[in-house]
Amino acid sequence: MRYSHMRLSHKLVLIGLFTSVFVGLTVLRTPSMTHEPAASPSDTSKEDLTRIEYPSLKQIRWHGHFIQPDQTLESLFGDNWISVARFNRIDRRHVYPGMTIKVPDNLEEIRHYCPLPEQYEPAKRHEKYILVDITEQWLAAYEYGKRVFSAPAATGKLTTETPVGMFQISTRHLTHTSSLYKTANDEEQYPMDNALRFYIGPDNVSYWLHARDLPGKPASHGCIGLYDEDMQKRVFNSPQKPVLRDSQLLYEWAAGEDEYGDDYGDSDELEDGPIVEVRGTLPQYI
Repeated sequence: MRYSHMRLSHKLVLIGLFTSVFVGLTVLRTPSMTHEPAASPSDTSKEDLTRIEYPSLKQIRWHGHFIQPDQTLESLFGDNWISVARFNRIDRRHVYPGMTIKVPDNLEEIRHYCPLPEQYEPAKRHEKYILVDITEQWLAAYEYGKRVFSAPAATGKLTTETPVGMFQISTRHLTHTSSLYKTANDEEQYPMDNALRFYIGPDNVSYWLHARDLPGKPASHGCIGLYDEDMQKRVFNSPQKPVLRDSQLLYEWAAGEDEYGDDYGDSDELEDGPIVEVRGTLPQYI
């Protein structure tokens, strides 16, 4: 009887040990939460914008904020949501639970945030001059060297980088759509409202400044995208109340009807369009 009793004890110990190991492995493989702000384990893209390093942020104190369910930029920051969106180079459609964004410790400090200079010497000889900095993911427009407009931008991602160098706006197309790419649901060609062509590559591929989504990082196939929530509402039905319209502002400034005549939405060749300088390299990821 004693021998049988010992065998039963051994079995119980082995069963307990096996159960502990199994549970431990399960927890390690599929964690259910994160302690510090970081990408959610259930978010396959592991979107953490705090990993993207912009040189201009070294002088600004900020912290990471992990987006919780039901949180939006508006609910978190009230009237300051636009400043936080621009600071992160992101639009409202791309802020979702499970991602982490940068939040300045002092929101007042970023109210007029722009990483590009107020005066730019190379632009002083030109009536209109556009500077795009890939490292900062930012665009600025200048009139005789003085900055008159700036906005976050989404340039080409790794393997489909935006070409760098000196270019010139040669074409405007208010209702342009991509001939190569479709929307995520493959239902229509990707919209490129307020399109300004600045370069045609040796492979005959055109590069444009245009309206697009801004996900907070380099994301395009080589074009340069700016905010346009009117386009997003029309195509994706979000956001319900469009506010950000940077691509429209740049289009009107660079190729508006006052200077180039009536715009019926067709593709128009332009003479003496603004100079476009594209500089820098892709931002670093920590």
